Parts: sequence; structure tokens; C-alpha cells
Amino acid sequence: MSRTADVAEVTDGNFEAEVIGAELPVLVEFTADWCPPCRQMGPVLGALAAEQAGRLKVVQLDVDTNPTTTNAYKVLSMPTFLVFRNGEPVKAMVGARPKRRLLEELSDVL
Repeated sequence: MSRTADVAEVTDGNFEAEVIGAELPVLVEFTADWCPPCRQMGPVLGALAAEQAGRLKVVQLDVDTNPTTTNAYKVLSMPTFLVFRNGEPVKAMVGARPKRRLLEELSDVL
């Protein structure tokens, strides 16, 4: 899976600490190695994470290796983006999108 410096990988094991317990809003991309649109989102998420550092935390969760979290949030399509604020999911988006559109969709949670 393509990783960028500003986008951390979270797992079933640390999701609670990294996402639920985060002080900032967190954008979680539910992703998979076999998902071409997910790979397209790598550079977009990296740029978003760098630009919004201090305002938004951006992380990825591999659905194949983290079924507990994936099932807990009923994620069926990749990529799915969930925004968490104060430990609660406040927004869900499905499918790859350009950075500008992603930023527009995040404007009400940033």
C-alpha cells in the first residue's frame, strides 16, 4: 500500500487510541491493496495531511488486515472515508475524489 509521511496507518489494535482518542478531527481512509481508486487517493491524502497539519489528522486503515474496525463501522466499499470528531463518526464519504472536492466536503468539520 502506498504510504506517505503525513498519513499514518492505523489498525484494529490502535484505532481507539489514534482515532477515537484524538484531539483533532480525524479523516480515516478505509483502504485495500487491491483497490486502484484507493491507490489514487494516496497522493491526495498526503497533500491534504501536509496542508491541514494541526487542524486535521489523516490516517489509513487496511480493511483486509483490520476486519474488526471495518465491520464495526459497516464499511463495504473502498475507499470509504469517515471523519471522526470527539470520538464519534460525523461524516462518511465513499469513493475516490479530487483533493478540491474532498476539502469542500471536509469544510464543515475542519
